[in-house]
Amino acid sequence: MANQPAMDTLLVDKHVKYIQSLGENTDDLMYHMTAHLRLNAIYWGLTALCIMGRPDALVKEDVIAFVMSCWDDDEGAFGAHPGHDAHILPTLSALQILTIYDALERTDTNRLVTWLAARQTPTGSFSGDQWGETDTRFSYIAVQALELLGRLDVIDKDKAVAHINRCKNFDGGFGATEGAESHAGQIFVCTAALAILDRLEDIDQPTLAWWLAERQLPNGGLNGRPEKLEDVCYSFWVLSALSILQKLKWIDSDALIKFILSAQDPEGGGIADRPGDMVDVFHTLFGICGLSLLGYKGVGEINPIYCLPAEVTKRKGLHMNYQVLGKGEA
Repeated sequence: MANQPAMDTLLVDKHVKYIQSLGENTDDLMYHMTAHLRLNAIYWGLTALCIMGRPDALVKEDVIAFVMSCWDDDEGAFGAHPGHDAHILPTLSALQILTIYDALERTDTNRLVTWLAARQTPTGSFSGDQWGETDTRFSYIAVQALELLGRLDVIDKDKAVAHINRCKNFDGGFGATEGAESHAGQIFVCTAALAILDRLEDIDQPTLAWWLAERQLPNGGLNGRPEKLEDVCYSFWVLSALSILQKLKWIDSDALIKFILSAQDPEGGGIADRPGDMVDVFHTLFGICGLSLLGYKGVGEINPIYCLPAEVTKRKGLHMNYQVLGKGEA
């Protein structure tokens, strides 16, 4: 991919074929080395296909069957791959996939709700699994998962908010735990969780929006922390939070669009973290999501609070209070 000419359009057909090809090489070593991300990767690929207008590029029943094969019946939640222990991250991916396909009835909702509620600790934080590691990512995941299931009532929402607020820093951002440095990924999960919980007033919005806008570098790309390299995935993490805060205009959108498009592989499809690197489905989704929030022509709308297609969240009556450039909301 090195030394490729600059690209000025999204290569939709190439990206669709790239995503379709990801499950084909099951004898490849990399396929097995990434088993711990399998369910997440299917969510990333499916969501990218949806907002590119190609939701039928994967076989719906095959995808649902794989999702259900990841059910950990001992725990009552989903693992990343058949035979893997349940964890909150693949559990959300499973629910997001089933929500896209309007197939949540396939799950054992009562057991799943019980498992998710049990992840909340006495401090209000959430653990990822039975072993107890906590992270603000897990708070967001639990909140979104229970919102998708219509069961936010089973957790202590005030304690969940209080924990997120304890992870807030002087610069307006949020860290993974109390005292941890601000990071754009953690800022997204905390901002989106507070949006779902109707507590955005707890954010120091002007300071946080300034910090996020400062993530843009001279080449147009965004980084996740000061003094770090640009990375396409922050096109979602940074923009999603700015979108929820109604501050997308604080970013040079033309420069960021150019950067995202320059990270495409014009031969095999997919988007890399930055131009010249290997593509992957993670950066492919979040690059396309960034284009969506910037109102890029021909890309469907993503709901930044849930990272789900807006048409799906509209169907479920979920939060739609965010900004999208170029679509009448700027």
